[in-house]
Amino acid sequence: MVRMVVQGLTIDPRTNSPILILKNPEGEETLPIWIGLMEATAIASELENVSFPRPMTHDLLRNVIDSLGFSVARVEVTELKDNTFYALIHLEGPQGTIAVDSRPSDAIALALRAKAPIFVARKVLEDAFASPSEAGERSEDKWKEILERMDPEDFKYKM
Repeated sequence: MVRMVVQGLTIDPRTNSPILILKNPEGEETLPIWIGLMEATAIASELENVSFPRPMTHDLLRNVIDSLGFSVARVEVTELKDNTFYALIHLEGPQGTIAVDSRPSDAIALALRAKAPIFVARKVLEDAFASPSEAGERSEDKWKEILERMDPEDFKYKM
């Protein structure tokens, strides 16, 4: 597993879909994950320290976990199958540790609220950039080129 942090959120200029960008704080590795608008809003509100008068869904989930005597130990992006990322939320509590299946965007929104570390399986990083594009270019090279061209202001929310 590779420790990652949320580098920021941006918008795919072709599809207008939100992209969550994870970065290895110890290296150059980045992982873009296209996510839904609601999940992007949940992540952005936490990155921007926006508070709401009533708990939003991920705040509610954190409150329920806390109320049951558990804590979020870590989240892991574990697999990439058919262009879909999979994640686990690891909870620690009185009965031990349990892992709960999750979408990465929800797991990361929860991890940010719980101040829990985020990890990505090495195989996920390798698989995310393994397939060549139509022009024969590796996805990793294409993604690096896109990130290098982006102005820091292109990131809607940054860590």
